[in-house]
Amino acid sequence: MLKSLSVRVLIALIAGLALGAAAAAYAGPGIKHAIELIESVGGLWLNSLRMTVVPLIFAVLVTGIAGVADAAATGRLAVKTLLWIVGILTFGACYTVLFADGFYALWPVAQAGGAALKAGATAAPDLVKQAPSIISFVKGLAPQNVIKAASEDSILPLVVFATFFGFAITRLPIARRQGLTDLFQNIGDVMVTIVRWVLLAAPVGVFALGLGVGLRAGIGAAGEIAHYVAAISLANIGMTILAYLFALFVARVPLAIWARSVAPVQVAAFATQSSLACLPAMIERCRDDLGVPDRVTGLVLPLSVAIFRMTGPVANLGVAMFLLRVYDVHPGVVQLIGAIFVATATSLASVSLPGQVSFFASIAPLCMVLGLPVDILPILIAVEVIPDIFRTVGNVTADMALTAFLARGERQGAEPVAQPA
Repeated sequence: MLKSLSVRVLIALIAGLALGAAAAAYAGPGIKHAIELIESVGGLWLNSLRMTVVPLIFAVLVTGIAGVADAAATGRLAVKTLLWIVGILTFGACYTVLFADGFYALWPVAQAGGAALKAGATAAPDLVKQAPSIISFVKGLAPQNVIKAASEDSILPLVVFATFFGFAITRLPIARRQGLTDLFQNIGDVMVTIVRWVLLAAPVGVFALGLGVGLRAGIGAAGEIAHYVAAISLANIGMTILAYLFALFVARVPLAIWARSVAPVQVAAFATQSSLACLPAMIERCRDDLGVPDRVTGLVLPLSVAIFRMTGPVANLGVAMFLLRVYDVHPGVVQLIGAIFVATATSLASVSLPGQVSFFASIAPLCMVLGLPVDILPILIAVEVIPDIFRTVGNVTADMALTAFLARGERQGAEPVAQPA
């Protein structure tokens, strides 16, 4: 079990919080100063993650959009699949905002717990930005200077530029397009390699940051970390239930057949936390239990696994919604619209990234759009293993539900052709 990086990071967080809290209660000034020096190692580790965000996001957005456009060119079913994927991801982001409003109204972030988390972060609360006016928001959608926007972590205009850039690449001749796509693919791969190197030191970095959180906040932060896990897990479960209902009432799969077909795949998702590992089981269940034609499973399921993670916007935006409550920030409608757009775009673009890489690469831009510090994210990465289980279960449920729905449309469209004169 200790071979798992997620488990080692979780143990490091618990140990850091406990030792830091013990030092706050019993240690002298010398020990506390030593802990602050150790915490600087955690700050170095956090900055090492931060430095990859802008180039990684830009690279994966450009290559992701170019890839989606190429997939759309393969035919009507591919275009229909892509449109449904984008629509469901956007719906998921909107659902998350509404879910967060209801959830935190019933179970608000405790003032003491939120203060404990903020006390453990290296960024001061006064770094939180104010919500922009609608005029400044609209004017800022297109960056006046792309390099300046990148240096100032202005993620939304950077995402808008990357979106236009990615689609513009698809208008080039194939040879020139491939060269640019390969360039940004290589940049993205290099950034992923750097992040993987940094994540190898995650137990050390999280332990050092956990010491600081424990020293300044005591054990009070632990309750809000559990609150966060519950919020993200329940949001994912809610979206999974909606995917289940989609299969029953939109795809019109009988309950008994749907339950029998999806249950083994959900069990595999729970165990593996990998949609890709569940792909063979999804193909088999869709073909044998749901009667989906091979031409549909052969296109829709691989495409869904490649670019569709239904719970991506739900979980990623859910983290930002939690941090909004911790920092007591109230974004305007235009800011939330921008966050929904970024959540959808980054979910499409970052699906090929490893889990812990995509966590920071997908959520840090959302925090920047909403004007939130990212300094609590390394602590939340440590407990991501729990919500990630429910993410994967939701993703495979949605993949199969979408496949069943599109197969129904294909069969209906084929009926007139199948009847002889």
